[in-house]
Amino acid sequence: MELKDKTVLITGAARGLGGSIAKELAARGAQLALVDLDEGSLEPMQAICEGLGARVHSYAADVAREADVTTLVENVVRDSGRLDALINNAGILRDGLLVKAKDGKITDKLSLEQWQSVIDVNLTGVFLCGREAAAHMIQLGSGGCIINMSSISRAGNFGQSNYSASKAGVAALTVVWAKELARHGIRVNAIAPGFVKTEMVASMKPEMLEKMAAAIPTGRLCEPQEIAHAAVYLLENEYMDGRVIEIDGALRL
Repeated sequence: MELKDKTVLITGAARGLGGSIAKELAARGAQLALVDLDEGSLEPMQAICEGLGARVHSYAADVAREADVTTLVENVVRDSGRLDALINNAGILRDGLLVKAKDGKITDKLSLEQWQSVIDVNLTGVFLCGREAAAHMIQLGSGGCIINMSSISRAGNFGQSNYSASKAGVAALTVVWAKELARHGIRVNAIAPGFVKTEMVASMKPEMLEKMAAAIPTGRLCEPQEIAHAAVYLLENEYMDGRVIEIDGALRL
């Protein structure tokens, strides 16, 4: 896919990986539809991307709500006249042990709210956005590309029952959709990052960051721009389909 003048919808675009991908695509001439829960939170990112020469529209939507997503994708197509790619990036964390116990007594359990909130955003949100984007791409008849954001935690990570389950589900959806949508000229891939130096991670105590980096064979955390570069590769390479690319510095959970 030639990125210049293509319309790319990015969820969770106000900051973090979504923001890094937005800036990278803007610099390469793509036109952007930026999405987050609060449209006001997108203003700084929209200004940055417009400064890089991109035409940008911003939208508020909760990806876990079907009505929000349906309206969102309709509005993107209305405003841009096309939809060439979707970056399914929005996600949340609500970590906790399945069961906590001390001296044989249960002290806490992972709550249904902790479980459901993560599944709703990380998995159902990916499903809803992917479904609506694919439907419009088929109707427009110009093909397209979907990139889902998984995680190396899909293999199972301590204290992340909900997150690991959601990201494993995203990886499975990626393969299913690639097989189903190839006939329509729509490719589907996923990125599974390891530990990335996002704003949230960078705010951790230095000793915690050092401990995290020491566990990674390459000796450092991933830079957000390195995930953005992977997204560009998946968009541009027309023969990449149905794959989950792990970018983890050889960590491999």
